Amino acid sequence: MGEFLPGGEGSLGSRMMLQQGNVMRSSRGCSVHLETFGCQMNVLDSQLVRGQLQALGYRFVDDWKTADVVLYNTCSVREHAENKVYSRLGELALHKRERPEVIVGVIGCMAERDGLDMARRFPQVDVLCGPGELDKIPLLIDNVLKTQLADRGGMGGVRHALQANTHRRSQTLAAAEDRLEMLDLSRSFSPEEFRGSAYVRITRGCNKFCSFCVVPYTRGAEVHRPPDSIVEECKRLVDAGVVEITLLGQTVNHYQYDHGAAVTVGGVAQPQVGGVVGLRTPRANRRVTTFARLLARVHEEVPGVQRLRFVTSYPRDFGDDVLEVMAEHPRVCRYLHLPVQSGSDRVLKLMNRGYSVGEYEGLLSRARVMLPDVQVASDVICGFPTETEEDHRATCELLRRARFKNCFIFKYSSRPGTAAERLADDVPEEVKRLRNHDLLKVQSQVSAEVHREFVGKTARVFVESISEKSARESPAAGGAVTLGWDPGSPAPGSPGRTRGALPMASGKAPGNPETTRTQLVGRTDGDLIVVFDGDPRLVGTIVEVQIERSMPLTLFGRLVHEPVSA
Repeated sequence: MGEFLPGGEGSLGSRMMLQQGNVMRSSRGCSVHLETFGCQMNVLDSQLVRGQLQALGYRFVDDWKTADVVLYNTCSVREHAENKVYSRLGELALHKRERPEVIVGVIGCMAERDGLDMARRFPQVDVLCGPGELDKIPLLIDNVLKTQLADRGGMGGVRHALQANTHRRSQTLAAAEDRLEMLDLSRSFSPEEFRGSAYVRITRGCNKFCSFCVVPYTRGAEVHRPPDSIVEECKRLVDAGVVEITLLGQTVNHYQYDHGAAVTVGGVAQPQVGGVVGLRTPRANRRVTTFARLLARVHEEVPGVQRLRFVTSYPRDFGDDVLEVMAEHPRVCRYLHLPVQSGSDRVLKLMNRGYSVGEYEGLLSRARVMLPDVQVASDVICGFPTETEEDHRATCELLRRARFKNCFIFKYSSRPGTAAERLADDVPEEVKRLRNHDLLKVQSQVSAEVHREFVGKTARVFVESISEKSARESPAAGGAVTLGWDPGSPAPGSPGRTRGALPMASGKAPGNPETTRTQLVGRTDGDLIVVFDGDPRLVGTIVEVQIERSMPLTLFGRLVHEPVSA
């Protein structure tokens, strides 16, 4: 079990744990299965919920059929993700006939969007909790545990915490009452939870109201966390062995914290509703931390972070100040995720994106002048209402010009409650499919060209995991056990080893002629995927890899050096 931030009997994090601990006696020993759908925001939410429940005595299991509590952390951005959850709930309806005592919880965006209507349609659901109320999950589960089976689930028995349309953080004072910040402050820093990499949330919610997107309705208004809390969290993660940190938010470059308007509770600064978008310099007599300043501060004050990343950036108001910080701070990764969504100005206006194709390409040009080695990824929606063949061709041409390393391409699906719902979904499904295929083909050609440029070069790679191929071949060991040194010597990256080439060229370790190799997967500083053979103990470290060949989405190489410093 990990530590919690901030420490001290009177801290916000400690108070939250004490308050919950008083009512969690009945939960100790309960097993939980938590499945996550959607983006990095949901992944981080699940990590925070998991740490919170573990600290209260819950244990987590991989097999949902053996769990006492089954939680689905859901996403409403696309219909496909929702359909997966509906399928899981159908399985649980059958499962609960055999084990009616199992607690079923739907948390995240689907719970917020559907509200209590989900309990009407799925009476097997016992808990509903929106993404803005995740701090309440332990109390909701505990409440169900203390309720008679006959009174659980359905419209009358579901336990819920939903913002609905009230958006409790609609102003600065409301943000000061925001208990969700306690979830971030109380995160676990147990080293076994990380494989060298961690997310740190800097903003929650969104103010942009793109016409196709449900996020402002499910996650609420944009809220920015205090910079001191963010920096301290990064320091604690590094102390727990993390070498890569990703600053996370729906629109990270719009982060802004006005210290002159800060509110404190118990001596701790509170989150703040998003201020004036695009503010780059402090007002007279006011100190403001912009995203560029936050990025520089984390880099300077947390030197143990070997790789500092951020996602996702919004193209509108992406200032040159951020690019300058990236250029001047070597441990900030040369990578930008800049969703463009369409190559047609007409469609962008219907999407309420707030920029033109020309303005977007101007940002790409500035980024590549200031950061010659930067890699850019993007998102595109095809088949948006009223999209014509001319609009579609314009998007294809943008992909050719933009030279994204990769692009996530989706067919448009109407999201209930969004502005685009008022537009007729008039592009036939077959046309969407064909346009999706066209865009994927164009992007595959571009990605292949981008990746070929790296053949023959040496790249710094953060090792993320064993490949699925190796894991399948040796599931008991999580992939083949690979030793590039005597078994009694320290592992790569440990204090007992010095930098140098790993003795793995022959595929045999000294004194161990039967050694096999494991296929590892990692990412470069520009977020290019690299596959190479190495020891599984390299996961969570940064190594150097000689790139030998490429495919449209993957580089293949040979391990050159053991873990390196920034």
